[in-house]
Amino acid sequence: MPVSLFVPGETREHEKRVALVPSVANKLAKMGIECSLQSGAGLAARIPDNAFEKEGVKIVSAPVKTDLVFSVQPPSLADIEQMAPGTVLCSFIYAHREPEIVRALRDRQITCFAMELIPRITRAQAMDALSSQAALSGYAAGLMAATNLSRILPMMTTAVGSLRPAKVLVMGAGVAGLQALATAKRLGAMIEGYDVRAEVKEQVESVGGKFVDTGVSASGEGGYARELTEEEKAQVEQVITRHIQQADAVITTAAIPGRPSPKIISEAQIMGMKPGSVIIDLAAEGGGNTPLTVPGETVGVGPATIVAPLNVPSRLAEHASELYARNLQNLVGLMVKDGELAIDWEDEILAGAVLTHAGEIRNEAARKALETAEA
Repeated sequence: MPVSLFVPGETREHEKRVALVPSVANKLAKMGIECSLQSGAGLAARIPDNAFEKEGVKIVSAPVKTDLVFSVQPPSLADIEQMAPGTVLCSFIYAHREPEIVRALRDRQITCFAMELIPRITRAQAMDALSSQAALSGYAAGLMAATNLSRILPMMTTAVGSLRPAKVLVMGAGVAGLQALATAKRLGAMIEGYDVRAEVKEQVESVGGKFVDTGVSASGEGGYARELTEEEKAQVEQVITRHIQQADAVITTAAIPGRPSPKIISEAQIMGMKPGSVIIDLAAEGGGNTPLTVPGETVGVGPATIVAPLNVPSRLAEHASELYARNLQNLVGLMVKDGELAIDWEDEILAGAVLTHAGEIRNEAARKALETAEA
Protein backbone atom coordinates (compact mmCIF):
# COMPACT_ATOMS: atom_id res chain seq x y z
CA MET A 1 0.00 0.00 0.00
CA PRO A 2 1.40 3.43 -0.92
CA VAL A 3 1.73 6.11 1.73
CA SER A 4 -1.25 8.48 1.43
CA LEU A 5 -1.09 12.27 1.76
CA PHE A 6 -3.86 14.86 2.01
CA VAL A 7 -3.39 18.61 1.58
CA PRO A 8 -6.32 20.78 2.72
CA GLY A 9 -7.22 24.25 1.58
CA GLU A 10 -6.02 26.94 3.99
CA THR A 11 -8.77 28.77 5.86
CA ARG A 12 -7.02 31.31 8.05
CA GLU A 13 -7.18 35.00 7.26
CA HIS A 14 -4.40 36.43 5.05
CA GLU A 15 -3.26 32.95 3.99
CA LYS A 16 -2.88 32.34 0.25
CA ARG A 17 -0.22 29.64 0.30
CA VAL A 18 -0.77 25.94 -0.24
CA ALA A 19 1.39 23.14 1.16
CA LEU A 20 1.84 21.30 -2.14
CA VAL A 21 2.75 22.34 -5.69
CA PRO A 22 2.58 20.16 -8.82
CA SER A 23 6.35 19.78 -9.24
CA VAL A 24 6.70 18.50 -5.67
CA ALA A 25 3.68 16.21 -6.06
CA ASN A 26 5.55 14.52 -8.91
CA LYS A 27 8.59 13.94 -6.69
CA LEU A 28 6.45 12.62 -3.84
CA ALA A 29 4.81 10.15 -6.20
CA LYS A 30 8.26 8.80 -7.07
CA MET A 31 8.81 8.26 -3.34
CA GLY A 32 5.68 6.12 -3.18
CA ILE A 33 3.36 8.78 -1.77
CA GLU A 34 -0.16 9.01 -3.20
CA CYS A 35 -1.33 12.65 -3.02
CA SER A 36 -4.81 14.08 -2.67
CA LEU A 37 -5.68 17.77 -2.52
CA GLN A 38 -8.82 19.59 -1.47
CA SER A 39 -10.42 21.18 -4.50
CA GLY A 40 -9.41 24.82 -4.92
CA ALA A 41 -6.61 24.64 -2.36
CA GLY A 42 -4.11 26.15 -4.78
CA LEU A 43 -6.29 28.82 -6.34
CA ALA A 44 -5.18 31.66 -4.05
CA ALA A 45 -1.60 30.89 -5.15
CA ARG A 46 -2.79 30.85 -8.80
CA ILE A 47 -2.35 27.07 -9.09
CA PRO A 48 -5.50 25.47 -10.58
CA ASP A 49 -6.70 21.97 -9.78
CA ASN A 50 -5.90 20.68 -13.26
CA ALA A 51 -2.20 21.53 -12.78
CA PHE A 52 -2.18 19.11 -9.84
CA GLU A 53 -4.22 16.48 -11.71
CA LYS A 54 -1.61 16.42 -14.49
CA GLU A 55 0.87 15.18 -11.87
CA GLY A 56 -1.44 12.45 -10.63
CA VAL A 57 -2.88 14.29 -7.63
CA LYS A 58 -6.42 13.26 -6.73
CA ILE A 59 -8.72 16.24 -6.23
CA VAL A 60 -11.27 15.73 -3.43
CA SER A 61 -14.12 17.90 -2.21
CA ALA A 62 -13.71 17.18 1.50
CA PRO A 63 -10.96 16.04 3.88
CA VAL A 64 -10.01 12.37 3.68
CA LYS A 65 -8.22 10.16 6.18
CA THR A 66 -4.62 9.60 5.14
CA ASP A 67 -1.23 8.67 6.59
CA LEU A 68 0.15 12.18 6.10
CA VAL A 69 -1.32 15.68 6.16
CA PHE A 70 0.58 18.77 4.94
CA SER A 71 -0.65 22.26 5.74
CA VAL A 72 0.74 25.76 6.11
CA GLN A 73 -1.25 27.15 9.03
CA PRO A 74 -2.36 25.11 12.07
CA PRO A 75 -5.42 22.96 11.37
CA SER A 76 -8.73 23.85 12.96
CA LEU A 77 -10.16 21.77 15.79
CA ALA A 78 -12.71 20.39 13.33
CA ASP A 79 -9.92 19.43 10.92
CA ILE A 80 -8.09 17.57 13.67
CA GLU A 81 -11.23 15.60 14.48
CA GLN A 82 -11.30 14.46 10.85
CA MET A 83 -7.80 12.95 11.15
CA ALA A 84 -7.37 9.32 12.14
CA PRO A 85 -5.33 8.66 15.28
CA GLY A 86 -1.71 8.12 14.29
CA THR A 87 -1.87 10.52 11.34
CA VAL A 88 1.39 12.40 10.72
CA LEU A 89 0.82 16.15 10.38
CA CYS A 90 3.48 18.55 9.09
CA SER A 91 2.53 22.19 9.59
CA PHE A 92 3.42 25.44 11.27
CA ILE A 93 1.79 25.37 14.71
CA TYR A 94 3.36 27.97 17.05
CA ALA A 95 2.31 26.13 20.18
CA HIS A 96 2.55 29.14 22.49
CA ARG A 97 -0.22 30.83 20.52
CA GLU A 98 -2.31 27.70 19.94
CA PRO A 99 -2.82 25.81 23.22
CA GLU A 100 -6.21 24.41 22.14
CA ILE A 101 -4.73 23.06 18.92
CA VAL A 102 -1.83 21.44 20.78
CA ARG A 103 -4.24 19.86 23.26
CA ALA A 104 -6.42 18.51 20.43
CA LEU A 105 -3.41 17.06 18.60
CA ARG A 106 -2.29 15.36 21.79
CA ASP A 107 -5.72 13.97 22.62
CA ARG A 108 -6.33 12.78 19.06
CA GLN A 109 -2.93 11.03 19.12
CA ILE A 110 -1.69 12.90 16.07
CA THR A 111 2.04 12.80 15.36
CA CYS A 112 2.73 16.46 14.60
CA PHE A 113 5.97 17.87 13.25
CA ALA A 114 5.88 21.65 13.76
CA MET A 115 7.79 23.34 10.97
CA GLU A 116 8.95 26.16 13.24
CA LEU A 117 10.73 23.55 15.37
CA ILE A 118 13.01 22.27 12.61
CA PRO A 119 16.52 22.43 14.15
CA ARG A 120 18.69 25.23 12.76
CA ILE A 121 21.52 22.91 11.76
CA THR A 122 23.34 22.50 8.46
CA ARG A 123 21.79 19.13 7.68
CA ALA A 124 18.27 20.55 8.09
CA GLN A 125 18.69 23.61 5.88
CA ALA A 126 16.64 22.08 3.06
CA MET A 127 13.75 21.58 5.51
CA ASP A 128 14.02 24.95 7.26
CA ALA A 129 10.71 26.56 6.34
CA LEU A 130 11.29 29.53 8.63
CA SER A 131 14.31 30.48 6.55
CA SER A 132 12.73 29.83 3.16
CA GLN A 133 9.75 32.01 4.02
CA ALA A 134 11.89 34.68 5.71
CA ALA A 135 13.95 35.08 2.55
CA LEU A 136 10.80 36.00 0.63
CA SER A 137 9.69 38.35 3.42
CA GLY A 138 12.99 40.20 3.21
CA TYR A 139 12.69 40.56 -0.55
CA ALA A 140 9.14 41.90 -0.20
CA ALA A 141 10.23 44.33 2.53
CA GLY A 142 12.72 45.95 0.16
CA LEU A 143 9.96 46.47 -2.38
CA MET A 144 7.60 47.84 0.27
CA ALA A 145 10.24 50.36 1.33
CA ALA A 146 10.51 51.53 -2.27
CA THR A 147 6.77 51.80 -2.88
CA ASN A 148 5.92 53.54 0.40
CA LEU A 149 8.52 56.30 0.13
CA SER A 150 7.62 59.52 -1.64
CA ARG A 151 11.01 59.45 -3.33
CA ILE A 152 13.04 57.02 -5.43
CA LEU A 153 15.72 54.68 -4.16
CA PRO A 154 18.47 55.01 -6.80
CA MET A 155 20.51 58.04 -7.73
CA MET A 156 19.12 59.59 -10.91
CA THR A 157 20.67 62.21 -13.16
CA THR A 158 18.27 64.37 -15.15
CA ALA A 159 18.49 67.46 -17.34
CA VAL A 160 17.67 69.60 -14.32
CA GLY A 161 20.06 67.99 -11.89
CA SER A 162 20.73 64.83 -9.94
CA LEU A 163 18.69 63.07 -7.25
CA ARG A 164 20.58 61.50 -4.38
CA PRO A 165 20.01 57.82 -3.60
CA ALA A 166 17.86 56.93 -0.61
CA LYS A 167 19.43 55.45 2.50
CA VAL A 168 17.93 52.19 3.80
CA LEU A 169 18.78 50.80 7.24
CA VAL A 170 17.97 47.17 7.99
CA MET A 171 17.89 46.17 11.63
CA GLY A 172 18.58 42.48 12.03
CA ALA A 173 20.93 40.63 9.69
CA GLY A 174 19.29 37.23 9.63
CA VAL A 175 17.82 35.62 6.51
CA ALA A 176 15.10 38.24 6.08
CA GLY A 177 17.42 41.14 6.84
CA LEU A 178 20.08 40.08 4.36
CA GLN A 179 17.47 39.62 1.62
CA ALA A 180 16.02 43.06 2.41
CA LEU A 181 19.49 44.57 2.14
CA ALA A 182 20.19 42.80 -1.14
CA THR A 183 16.86 43.89 -2.63
CA ALA A 184 17.29 47.53 -1.60
CA LYS A 185 20.82 47.44 -3.04
CA ARG A 186 19.56 46.10 -6.36
CA LEU A 187 17.02 48.93 -6.44
CA GLY A 188 19.84 51.44 -6.08
CA ALA A 189 19.67 52.47 -2.43
CA MET A 190 22.57 53.10 -0.08
CA ILE A 191 22.24 50.30 2.45
CA GLU A 192 23.28 49.81 6.06
CA GLY A 193 22.74 46.81 8.28
CA TYR A 194 22.77 46.48 12.06
CA ASP A 195 22.71 43.43 14.29
CA VAL A 196 23.69 42.87 17.91
CA ARG A 197 25.91 40.07 16.65
CA ALA A 198 29.08 41.72 15.43
CA GLU A 199 30.09 38.51 13.68
CA VAL A 200 27.49 39.09 10.92
CA LYS A 201 29.41 42.12 9.68
CA GLU A 202 30.90 40.12 6.82
CA GLN A 203 27.46 38.92 5.75
CA VAL A 204 26.14 42.50 5.60
CA GLU A 205 29.18 43.56 3.59
CA SER A 206 28.78 40.56 1.26
CA VAL A 207 25.52 42.00 -0.10
CA GLY A 208 27.02 45.46 -0.52
CA GLY A 209 25.98 46.98 2.78
CA LYS A 210 27.81 48.97 5.42
CA PHE A 211 27.69 47.42 8.87
CA VAL A 212 26.65 49.80 11.63
CA ASP A 213 29.39 49.46 14.22
CA THR A 214 28.31 50.72 17.64
CA GLY A 215 31.70 50.04 19.18
CA VAL A 216 30.07 47.48 21.48
CA SER A 217 30.04 43.71 20.93
CA ALA A 218 27.30 41.64 22.54
CA SER A 219 29.03 38.38 21.68
CA GLY A 220 29.45 36.09 24.67
CA GLU A 221 30.58 32.57 25.42
CA GLY A 222 29.30 29.73 23.27
CA GLY A 223 28.07 32.06 20.54
CA TYR A 224 25.35 33.59 22.73
CA ALA A 225 24.79 37.31 23.24
CA ARG A 226 25.81 38.63 26.65
CA GLU A 227 24.06 41.22 28.77
CA LEU A 228 25.30 44.74 28.09
CA THR A 229 26.22 47.16 30.83
CA GLU A 230 24.18 50.35 31.20
CA GLU A 231 27.02 52.39 29.70
CA GLU A 232 27.21 50.05 26.74
CA LYS A 233 23.44 50.21 26.22
CA ALA A 234 23.56 54.00 26.19
CA GLN A 235 26.40 53.96 23.66
CA VAL A 236 24.55 51.55 21.38
CA GLU A 237 21.34 53.59 21.57
CA GLN A 238 23.16 56.80 20.71
CA VAL A 239 24.78 55.30 17.62
CA ILE A 240 21.65 53.49 16.43
CA THR A 241 19.49 56.57 16.94
CA ARG A 242 21.75 58.57 14.65
CA HIS A 243 21.50 55.98 11.89
CA ILE A 244 17.72 55.56 12.29
CA GLN A 245 17.19 59.29 12.04
CA GLN A 246 19.44 59.64 8.98
CA ALA A 247 17.66 56.87 7.09
CA ASP A 248 14.89 57.32 4.55
CA ALA A 249 13.61 53.80 5.21
CA VAL A 250 14.17 51.45 8.13
CA ILE A 251 13.33 47.75 7.84
CA THR A 252 13.04 45.84 11.11
CA THR A 253 13.22 42.04 11.20
CA ALA A 254 13.46 41.11 14.90
CA ALA A 255 10.80 38.42 15.13
CA ILE A 256 10.69 35.43 17.49
CA PRO A 257 8.39 32.66 16.19
CA GLY A 258 5.35 32.33 18.43
CA ARG A 259 6.54 35.03 20.84
CA PRO A 260 6.03 38.80 21.24
CA SER A 261 8.41 40.83 19.07
CA PRO A 262 11.05 42.90 20.89
CA LYS A 263 10.75 46.69 20.71
CA ILE A 264 13.97 47.76 19.02
CA ILE A 265 12.93 51.27 17.95
CA SER A 266 11.56 53.70 20.54
CA GLU A 267 8.90 56.34 20.12
CA ALA A 268 11.51 59.04 20.69
CA GLN A 269 13.67 57.65 17.89
CA ILE A 270 10.67 57.62 15.54
CA MET A 271 9.73 61.20 16.36
CA GLY A 272 13.22 62.31 15.39
CA MET A 273 13.16 60.64 11.97
CA LYS A 274 13.26 62.53 8.68
CA PRO A 275 9.94 63.84 7.35
CA GLY A 276 8.52 61.32 4.89
CA SER A 277 10.60 58.43 6.21
CA VAL A 278 9.21 54.90 6.37
CA ILE A 279 9.51 51.95 8.75
CA ILE A 280 8.73 48.51 7.33
CA ASP A 281 8.03 46.35 10.38
CA LEU A 282 8.38 42.67 9.48
CA ALA A 283 7.67 41.64 13.07
CA ALA A 284 4.01 42.69 13.05
CA GLU A 285 2.80 39.12 13.67
CA GLY A 286 4.27 39.36 17.16
CA GLY A 287 3.09 42.91 17.83
CA GLY A 288 5.84 44.76 15.98
CA ASN A 289 9.31 46.11 16.66
CA THR A 290 8.09 49.57 17.70
CA PRO A 291 5.60 50.63 20.38
CA LEU A 292 3.64 52.54 17.72
CA THR A 293 3.21 49.66 15.28
CA VAL A 294 -0.38 48.68 14.45
CA PRO A 295 -0.21 45.11 13.12
CA GLY A 296 -1.80 44.75 9.71
CA GLU A 297 -2.07 48.48 9.12
CA THR A 298 -0.11 51.41 7.70
CA VAL A 299 -0.12 54.40 10.04
CA GLY A 300 1.40 57.85 10.02
CA VAL A 301 3.28 58.65 13.23
CA GLY A 302 4.89 62.07 13.52
CA PRO A 303 7.30 62.43 10.58
CA ALA A 304 7.24 58.75 9.66
CA THR A 305 4.96 56.08 8.24
CA ILE A 306 4.97 52.63 9.83
CA VAL A 307 3.99 49.78 7.50
CA ALA A 308 3.18 46.59 9.43
CA PRO A 309 2.09 43.82 7.04
CA LEU A 310 0.85 40.46 8.25
CA ASN A 311 1.89 37.13 6.70
CA VAL A 312 4.26 38.67 4.17
CA PRO A 313 5.22 35.36 2.46
CA SER A 314 1.57 34.90 1.54
CA ARG A 315 1.83 38.00 -0.67
CA LEU A 316 4.23 35.96 -2.80
CA ALA A 317 2.05 32.88 -2.59
CA GLU A 318 3.25 31.08 -5.71
CA HIS A 319 6.93 31.00 -4.84
CA ALA A 320 6.28 30.81 -1.08
CA SER A 321 4.19 27.69 -1.67
CA GLU A 322 6.88 26.20 -3.90
CA LEU A 323 9.64 26.70 -1.34
CA TYR A 324 7.47 25.48 1.54
CA ALA A 325 6.42 22.37 -0.40
CA ARG A 326 10.08 21.59 -1.07
CA ASN A 327 10.80 21.95 2.66
CA LEU A 328 8.05 19.42 3.37
CA GLN A 329 9.27 17.08 0.64
CA ASN A 330 12.74 17.02 2.18
CA LEU A 331 11.33 16.48 5.66
CA VAL A 332 9.08 13.61 4.64
CA GLY A 333 12.06 12.08 2.86
CA LEU A 334 13.37 11.28 6.34
CA MET A 335 10.16 9.40 7.18
CA VAL A 336 9.34 7.41 4.05
CA LYS A 337 11.67 4.55 3.24
CA ASP A 338 11.03 2.08 0.41
CA GLY A 339 7.47 3.32 0.04
CA GLU A 340 6.62 2.89 3.72
CA LEU A 341 6.20 5.37 6.57
CA ALA A 342 8.91 4.67 9.12
CA ILE A 343 9.90 7.40 11.59
CA ASP A 344 13.40 7.12 13.00
CA TRP A 345 13.25 8.79 16.39
CA GLU A 346 17.05 8.67 16.60
CA ASP A 347 17.17 11.24 13.79
CA GLU A 348 17.96 14.59 15.43
CA ILE A 349 15.82 16.51 12.96
CA LEU A 350 12.69 14.45 13.54
CA ALA A 351 13.31 14.29 17.29
CA GLY A 352 13.76 18.06 17.41
CA ALA A 353 10.75 18.94 15.26
CA VAL A 354 8.14 16.64 16.81
CA LEU A 355 5.48 18.46 18.81
CA THR A 356 3.06 15.66 19.69
CA HIS A 357 3.19 11.88 19.37
CA ALA A 358 1.26 8.93 20.81
CA GLY A 359 -0.88 11.09 23.07
CA GLU A 360 2.05 13.07 24.47
CA ILE A 361 3.45 16.56 23.97
CA ARG A 362 7.05 15.81 23.10
CA ASN A 363 8.32 19.41 22.98
CA GLU A 364 9.13 20.59 26.50
CA ALA A 365 8.49 24.30 25.87
CA ALA A 366 5.11 23.54 24.33
CA ARG A 367 4.21 21.24 27.21
CA LYS A 368 5.01 23.94 29.75
CA ALA A 369 3.05 26.52 27.76
CA LEU A 370 -0.01 24.26 27.73
CA GLU A 371 0.32 23.58 31.46
CA THR A 372 0.43 27.33 32.06
CA ALA A 373 -2.65 27.88 29.86
CA GLU A 374 -4.55 25.14 31.72
CA ALA A 375 -3.55 26.40 35.18
